[in-house]
Amino acid sequence: MMTNGQKMQHPPEVAVQLPESKVAAATGNSGTISGPLEVGEGAATAGGPLGRRGDVVHVVLRATCMVAAVIAVALMVTAQQSSTLVVYGFSFPVQSKWSFAHAFVFLVGVSVAVAAHSLMQLIISMSRLINRSPVIPSRSHAWLIFAGDQVLAYAMASAGAAAAGVTNLNRTGIQHTALPNFCKPLHRFCDHVAVSIFFTFFSCALLAASAVQEVLWLSRSKY
Repeated sequence: MMTNGQKMQHPPEVAVQLPESKVAAATGNSGTISGPLEVGEGAATAGGPLGRRGDVVHVVLRATCMVAAVIAVALMVTAQQSSTLVVYGFSFPVQSKWSFAHAFVFLVGVSVAVAAHSLMQLIISMSRLINRSPVIPSRSHAWLIFAGDQVLAYAMASAGAAAAGVTNLNRTGIQHTALPNFCKPLHRFCDHVAVSIFFTFFSCALLAASAVQEVLWLSRSKY
């Protein structure tokens, strides 16, 4: 009887061991499955709603805008020249400098603000891009830089338009008066101002492009 009892105890032991092995195998399989799922979710959110390519475009726009604003400032603050103006056979010494016109001073001030804003955003974006985190971390951050880009873009457009009006007046003179074309004797000054105004409008366009990208980010963001 003991022999038969011992023989009867073996099947229950086998029956108990089989479920344990299945549970262990299931646990191992679930671990291997959950690992890739977590990695995939992290990779999807690492670049934000626009992905890593959108983050790179954001950084490029910031860097280009900063360079354009710096060039606009550098050209404007070096715009000065002395020459001689001939009116009805009489020669007059003339001197022109960017600080003589309020529109040019306004352009320099706004361009400096845009360069500082772009540099700050570039540093933040580059650090996040290197750390493989989203360049725009939240909706509140996106709204903040969107508002800043909008305000500075309008300011740059206003400064460029005002400076262009003064430059056009210097180049063409005033109709029905004896005011001459000052850009003939002061051509180097006018050329500096003209190129500075071009980069001012270029910076404005880059700020507008950044604002459009932020609108796309907000439209696709769910948090």
